[in-house]
Amino acid sequence: MQSKFSPRFLLIGLVLIWGIWSLWPTFKLQTLSNDERVALSEQGNLETLESRAIKQGLDLKGGMYIALEVDVPTLIENIAINKDRKLSSVFEQIRQKTLLSPETDFFVTFSNLVNENKIKLSRYYYDYGSNTDVIIASLKTEAEDAIDRVLEILQNRIDQFGVAEPTIQKQGTQRIIVELAGVQNSERARSLLESTALLEFYIVKDITTTNDLMIKVDQILKKDKSVSSLANEIKSTSSLNDEPSDVASENDQSVSVSELFGASDQSAITDSVTVNDDIFAERPFSSMLRSLGNSIGVPEKNTFAVKKMIERADVKERLASIGGEFLFGPKAEEYVLNDGSVERMFPLYLLDDKAELTGGVVEEAKANLGPQGTTSAGQPIVNLSMNSDGARKWSIMTGSNIGRQVAIVLDKKVHMAPNIREKISGGGTLIEGFANIDEAKDIAIVLRAGALPAPVKIIEERVVGPSLGAESVKSGTQSVLIGLAIVLVFMIFYYRASGGIADFALIWNIVLVLAILASLQATLTLPGIAGLILTVGMSIDANVIIFERIREELDKGKTAKAAIDGGYNRALTTIVDANMTTLIAALVLWQFGTGPIRGFATVLFWGILISMFTAIFVTRSIFNVFINRKSFTKISI
Repeated sequence: MQSKFSPRFLLIGLVLIWGIWSLWPTFKLQTLSNDERVALSEQGNLETLESRAIKQGLDLKGGMYIALEVDVPTLIENIAINKDRKLSSVFEQIRQKTLLSPETDFFVTFSNLVNENKIKLSRYYYDYGSNTDVIIASLKTEAEDAIDRVLEILQNRIDQFGVAEPTIQKQGTQRIIVELAGVQNSERARSLLESTALLEFYIVKDITTTNDLMIKVDQILKKDKSVSSLANEIKSTSSLNDEPSDVASENDQSVSVSELFGASDQSAITDSVTVNDDIFAERPFSSMLRSLGNSIGVPEKNTFAVKKMIERADVKERLASIGGEFLFGPKAEEYVLNDGSVERMFPLYLLDDKAELTGGVVEEAKANLGPQGTTSAGQPIVNLSMNSDGARKWSIMTGSNIGRQVAIVLDKKVHMAPNIREKISGGGTLIEGFANIDEAKDIAIVLRAGALPAPVKIIEERVVGPSLGAESVKSGTQSVLIGLAIVLVFMIFYYRASGGIADFALIWNIVLVLAILASLQATLTLPGIAGLILTVGMSIDANVIIFERIREELDKGKTAKAAIDGGYNRALTTIVDANMTTLIAALVLWQFGTGPIRGFATVLFWGILISMFTAIFVTRSIFNVFINRKSFTKISI
């Protein structure tokens, strides 16, 4: 008879051993002291242990809640094939209305303004149709598609960022909700989400073109009757921090544009950061700049003023006439001047207005430290490899521009502009100039995941502290233990020895559910804990049905063995029917729910399945051991 039960108990034993093995990392992680955590972290084993433990959600572990809004006006403006001031003014009016009323529907406002200004959209969006209504409908479809792509790209970025079970869902037509459990570095997460990651490769204009443009821009500004008032405004606001700039004395040295930007006479550069009224009136633009050899330097305090000049409509027209565009470097750096002094400046580049290559050709992006023997030795870099089409275009581009600079531009900021020494045929290159390896890793992530089709901005951000999460864990754990204790006592009191068997199965039911969560790397949330409590009730409910059926069989005068057999047979259909309906509900919640709802559904689904295993298979196996003994004549129930 013993051999008959061996397969049953072998299966039960293997399942229980697996459950304990799966839960051991979670138990060990929860019992680690701070010193032990530090030691494991230094050994590199803490991350492995955490990966095998049960993941905790935002409400238990703490983390970030972020609400993002897709910038639909910028998206629609960017996809316009032709652009002019008339169209730009429409988008500017929309942005102003959005500031006053954030809930304004973009396409309704856009349609109204187009009609009011009698704008023919077919002139700007002829690829989308010839009729205004058709074009607006097509643009609306384009916007919806862009938001879906933003959702997918953010999901890919966060997956590579290493957040367990993040919640990313669309809210309304333009907003996306992101919940990142366990993330406390809000600045890094914010940068990762908002970065459009638009990678482009531009050819830098030669020095002669740059010199000529400087002269033209100075002439444009000199003709402006408001140049004197502009000088006063610059003196009071030309700082990134809105601090007044230092104004040079009357004795400051004045130099020509050719001296300031030419390569022949670098010693003639003025020592002052900003200049007096006379110098500014003569050279309004070039007097704000410095020469840095292959690039132009903008003193940090002059950045606001220079950007203001570049954004003027007449200066933009001059840039468009030569097919040029000004772009800054990503951050201010210290440069040593001829007199030995150090000045913080942003590099400024004059580039072709059309990119030769975009980041769409990037096949792989990896963050590393620069190898020894190179100019970037020990510095964080990102190595890029391109697909076959990108490698071919990169080879043509570098081969036809030997001796010139190529600007590697990320999100409209020039990270580096190296000289092309020879044709590059392999399709590989690198980006440097990052503050640290984390920044390089994040850039590599967004390049691999792809560029956002539209800018996004954070409109709401909340950080849930670990202390609040710890309190939630404590409260949830207490509720489970209190509920479990009441059920265990009731079952023993009401069903005596049989209740003890049900209690044994119930405890193992909870252990196995948690083991499943650990093995699937699922996330436990407060709704998940609620699902666990519900599972306790469902598991006991199955045993209650079985025991009541057994009592009915005993009341009919049947023997203990016959009562147990009859009780299980009669209860089986009822238990399966009741649990199947709950399983279907759990699957629906899991399929269509997100975040905490899906966490609840996961716990409920596996809890119901395992409760059927423990209530029907495990308890029946234990009863079979007793009823097959010769001395067994009465059941304690």
